[in-house]
Amino acid sequence: MKLSSFIYFAKFGLNTILLKKKTPILGTIILTDKCNLSCKHCSVNNITGIIHPYDQIQSEMKQLYEMGVRILFFCGGETFMWNDKGKALRDLVIEAKKMGFLIVNTVTNGTFELDLPEADLILLSLDGNKEKHNEIRGDTYDLIMRNINNATSDNICFYMAVNKINKETIKDVCMIAKEMKNVRAVSFNFHTPYPETEELKLSQIEKQECCNVIIKMMRYGAPVFNLKSAFPYLVSNNFPTPCYQCVVIENGKISTCGRCMDIPGLCEKCGYFFVAEYTLLFNGNVKIMAEMLKTYMKYI
Repeated sequence: MKLSSFIYFAKFGLNTILLKKKTPILGTIILTDKCNLSCKHCSVNNITGIIHPYDQIQSEMKQLYEMGVRILFFCGGETFMWNDKGKALRDLVIEAKKMGFLIVNTVTNGTFELDLPEADLILLSLDGNKEKHNEIRGDTYDLIMRNINNATSDNICFYMAVNKINKETIKDVCMIAKEMKNVRAVSFNFHTPYPETEELKLSQIEKQECCNVIIKMMRYGAPVFNLKSAFPYLVSNNFPTPCYQCVVIENGKISTCGRCMDIPGLCEKCGYFFVAEYTLLFNGNVKIMAEMLKTYMKYI
C-alpha cells in the first residue's frame, strides 16, 4: 500500500471513530447477476441475466467516489462476463484507478482467464479441496487451478465461504494459498444463510472449530487475510451491524452494508468477516486497528 493511501485511510478512520461519522469508505458495484455457474450456496446469480451498461457503471463509479468511497469492489454474478460498448472488466479497473480510487478489487469464480494485473486484488472463490469445491460449484476446480498458474500477476486472493459442506477443508485451501506462486492470500467468510440456503449455515460450535483451524494455519505461516481479533465476535454473531462505512450499488440502488439488508432477520446472521472487522474497527477496537494495519500493509 502506498504511503499516501495509508495516510488517507488513517485520517478517515480517526475521523470516523472520534466524530462517529457514517461516511462510506468501501463500495461495491454489481456489474451483472449473470453467471456461468450455479453454486449451491448462491442465491443472487442469474435472477435477471442483465449486464448493466457501461454508462451506468461509469455513473455509479462517480457517484460512489463523490460519496467518499476509496476502496472499490466489482462484483457479480461473474465479473469477467461483463462487457459493453467494447469495454471489459479490465477497462473498468483502469478507469477506477484513474478516477482516484485508492484500492480496486474484483471478485470472480476463477473460470475465466486471469489477466488483470491492474487490480489490487482478484478475490477468487475457491470453496475447498477438489472434491468439496466441485460439489459446491460444479466441475471447475482443475480449470481454476490452470487459470491461476497462467495468471499474469500474483494479485490473487482466495475467497472461501465456509459452510456445512466444506468446513473440513480450510487447511487444504490455506496450504494451496501458501504454495501457489500467483496467490497472495486467502480470505474466509462464514456462509450467510440467504433464503433457500439455510441448511448450509454453521452452528456456533462449528464456527469456533473453523476459527481454531484458521488460527492454527496462521501460526503455520499460511497467508490469511483476516483478523483473528474479530473471530470471537464472528463466532457469537455479536458484532455491530450494519456496517455504515460499506455500501453496495446495484442497478442504481444503494444499500448500506450489503444486499442482505433487504432480507428480514438476515443481518443478525451475517457471516461476512469484513463486516465484523470494519464495524469493530470503526467502533474503536484497538486490537482490530493494530491487526488490520499489519495485515493490510502485508497483503495490499
